[in-house]
Amino acid sequence: MTLVVFIASLIGSMLTGVPVAFALIVCGVALMTYMDMFNTQIIAQNMMIGADTFTLLAIPFFILAGELMNAGGLSKRIIDFSIACVGHIRGGLGIVAIFAAIILASISGSAAADSAALAAILLPMMARAGYNLPRSAGLIAAGGVIAPIIPPSMAFIIFGVAGNISISKLFMAGIVPGVLMGLVLIVTWIIVARNDEVATLPKTSWSERGRTGGRALWALGMPVIILGGIKFGVVTPTEAAVIAAFYALFVGTCVYRELKLTDLPKVILNAGRTTAAIMFLVCAALVSAWLITAANIPAEISAYIKPLIDRPILLMLAIMALILVVGTALDLTPTILILTPVLLPIIKEAGIDPVYFGVMFIMNCCIGLLTPPVGVVLNVVSGVGRLPLGRVIAGVWPFLLAQILVVLTLVVFPQIVLVPASWFY
Repeated sequence: MTLVVFIASLIGSMLTGVPVAFALIVCGVALMTYMDMFNTQIIAQNMMIGADTFTLLAIPFFILAGELMNAGGLSKRIIDFSIACVGHIRGGLGIVAIFAAIILASISGSAAADSAALAAILLPMMARAGYNLPRSAGLIAAGGVIAPIIPPSMAFIIFGVAGNISISKLFMAGIVPGVLMGLVLIVTWIIVARNDEVATLPKTSWSERGRTGGRALWALGMPVIILGGIKFGVVTPTEAAVIAAFYALFVGTCVYRELKLTDLPKVILNAGRTTAAIMFLVCAALVSAWLITAANIPAEISAYIKPLIDRPILLMLAIMALILVVGTALDLTPTILILTPVLLPIIKEAGIDPVYFGVMFIMNCCIGLLTPPVGVVLNVVSGVGRLPLGRVIAGVWPFLLAQILVVLTLVVFPQIVLVPASWFY
């Protein structure tokens, strides 16, 4: 019965238009009332504990680093470098989009920010070259959702805090799946765009590529600093986030000189707004997470899926399907915060590696950013590219299906994630 109260209160609140963060608190109040343990101190204490976590300090600093990177010209130079390397290939601008998306993912970790940067620069170029515009927008959206998979990733930070799992291990385990997702998108693009009559960019000389790479060198240095520092134990993910923000500020103001001091208040305000929304969600979710544990809801769910506990692949397929369905209605962060405390105990009981599950979980949540009716990244690309949302949705389907195929492959062959991850940690 507690499971019914949990689901009914949560979904009922959201259907009536209550914001997700407040719906999580309503859900917690409903569980407390049902268990006859209503106490406002439980809400206050868990929200305070949720905010008072050193690890979560990484979120505002990575968000700030992403804002500084876009405002300071780092994103533009990475895209210019990608164009110089592969822009001359037939269908090259699509390959550029994914190539740049992978590099940007290793810097910002924000799907919305990366998608906006790629769409603003590449969509006009693709339109002038004669590419199918809805398909191009769909490709950019699909490339943008690689950002939360390749470290540094705010999604991994939130999942690690919610599930008490090593964020450094999650970061390292996300590298190969994220790159694999990008490679599959490139293959899919080549297949679907093979018959398009488009203009190709002139091939750049090796000397010009060297000059473009030199201009992008400062931007390309950021992921080396972040991942290298975490891998070799020099910094924690939180400390790496601070370094990333300072590095982006230094490069944008002193090296590229595109970021003016007068721009900083706007950049900081944008980062603050995003941080406030995410942190309030985290705090509210920890209220319901505490009550989920107190009500023993994971054990109740485990009883329903007992036949799958001894069949890890079937269990993972069922859970991935559940996450995909939830992702059509919820954004990335709420999905993580709501489902992690419910599913993680079941995963541990089934003997599935929590780090592997975390990577698969986040990959599915990212795919949810491409699925209507919510589709946050679809809306970003639609707005930046000034395309009707329906056209972007029509263009994204081949790439969405390709990403789902990657997830299914990794469910059946978990060694593709586990073996490379062991190399890193």
